[in-house]
Amino acid sequence: MSQQNGLKLSQEGTTVGVLGGGAWGTALAFHCVRKGHNTMLWARETEVVEGINGPDRENAVFLKGHQAPEGLRASTDMAEVVKHAELLLMVIPTPFVAATITGIKDLLRPEQILVSCTKGILNDTLETPQHILSRVLPAATTKNLAYLSGPSFAAEVAAGQPTVVTIASANDQAAGRAQMLLSNSRFRCYRTNDVEGVEMGGALKNVLAIACGISDGLGFGNNARAALITRGLVEITRLAVASGAHPMTMGGLAGMGDLVLTCTGDQSRNRTVGLRLGKGEKLEDIIKSTNAVAEGVLTSSAAAALAKKLKIDCPIIDGIFRVIHKNAEPLEVCLCMFDAS
Repeated sequence: MSQQNGLKLSQEGTTVGVLGGGAWGTALAFHCVRKGHNTMLWARETEVVEGINGPDRENAVFLKGHQAPEGLRASTDMAEVVKHAELLLMVIPTPFVAATITGIKDLLRPEQILVSCTKGILNDTLETPQHILSRVLPAATTKNLAYLSGPSFAAEVAAGQPTVVTIASANDQAAGRAQMLLSNSRFRCYRTNDVEGVEMGGALKNVLAIACGISDGLGFGNNARAALITRGLVEITRLAVASGAHPMTMGGLAGMGDLVLTCTGDQSRNRTVGLRLGKGEKLEDIIKSTNAVAEGVLTSSAAAALAKKLKIDCPIIDGIFRVIHKNAEPLEVCLCMFDAS
């Protein structure tokens, strides 16, 4: 165990707690066990906990077909998981971050590193997770915050497929410790101090994935998809830079990398929503048919509001907002996006 500037994290194996039993939280928990860490996973759903701790060792609710490695323990007791961990990974949907963290803030210790693995923007306040955490946490527990994002489908991480992500923090030592504890030959972490850029890229790309899905569903082909990705990157870069991000971040893993994956991959929940919209399904029917969260549906409203607040023209983002929230016709909106962008 080493200690430096208040951090007391082991050089190799440590104790890890993962808050959130969805597909991404479960996959990260699998990875941490394989990395050699004593890992506990908190899930709200009893069936998730029982499935992981049971003989099948599977989260059949959110990550079916992937067996948990031996050693992973799951619990519905969040306090138990928080107290267990030196490294705490937060994988909570953005709308629930404030309430969840407020409930455990008195349990957090100054030496813990808390890594947010959540992507999104609140619709009412336009806050990303870093701003939410800074608002609800005591100052003593905010110095070791870090943020993980990048092109990473949960099923591929769970299967041990090669993945490369970015860890951002204003505290370079905290980012370095998290990088060391999470990286191996199959899960490489780069680091940066551009928290704003990493978070904006991770949130806004989900809206563009819906746009690409709609285009694919309408049968517009690869040319159209490439145009939406490229012009969409321009839109989210403008928004990110106006919010304080470095433009180079948007050309890296947390920007372009995550954007390409989400806009082209068949595992993308957001692209799938767009694909089904483009084929004529109604949004409410799509949402009812899945237990997974497509973050872009919620973020589309916040992204459009942010563009309006910053007075930045974003025709693709505005178009998806109109499809999702104003019942606009996908074909008409898609054609308008190409005309405007």
